[in-house]
Amino acid sequence: MAKHKPTAKQKDVATQKTVAKQKPAPHLHRKMVVAIFNSNDDLVEMLRLLIEHAGFVTVTGHIDDIRRGDLDLVNFMRQHDPFVVIYDLVPPYDRAWSFLATIRESKAMQGRFFILTSVNAARAREAVGRDATVYEILGKPLDLDAIVRAVKEASRVRNDPRAERSATRRAS
Repeated sequence: MAKHKPTAKQKDVATQKTVAKQKPAPHLHRKMVVAIFNSNDDLVEMLRLLIEHAGFVTVTGHIDDIRRGDLDLVNFMRQHDPFVVIYDLVPPYDRAWSFLATIRESKAMQGRFFILTSVNAARAREAVGRDATVYEILGKPLDLDAIVRAVKEASRVRNDPRAERSATRRAS
């Protein structure tokens, strides 16, 4: 008895059915979340609008709420699972960085890209040192487009860990 070979169209249909059954990686089937923490409500709103316009989901918090203990940053991270955190490092820089560095040691904070903003990027850079987990440090006045570009680049790097980062830590 002769075997029947499938036609090209039948092969294509079979391939489509196989691909449809495969589940995408968890971080690819949902929009990526970006957390924005700042002490300026207007800036938080502007960043939220720009980042959402770029196709990301945003969650926001106020730096003063974190400092007072009204917002538990670790639980916030567990609940919203952002892949990028835009965090305003406020004076006194050494104390602010020490606080953030301590919190970042928790398991819930691991594997996130941090973009720091600051009134004085040079001073913030001194406080942070060579922490490899800080993706970008941007000074004020902020170039909001630079922040959106940094978020997009972090997204690209997250989706393809082999991709090289084109930007370096810099002060704007």
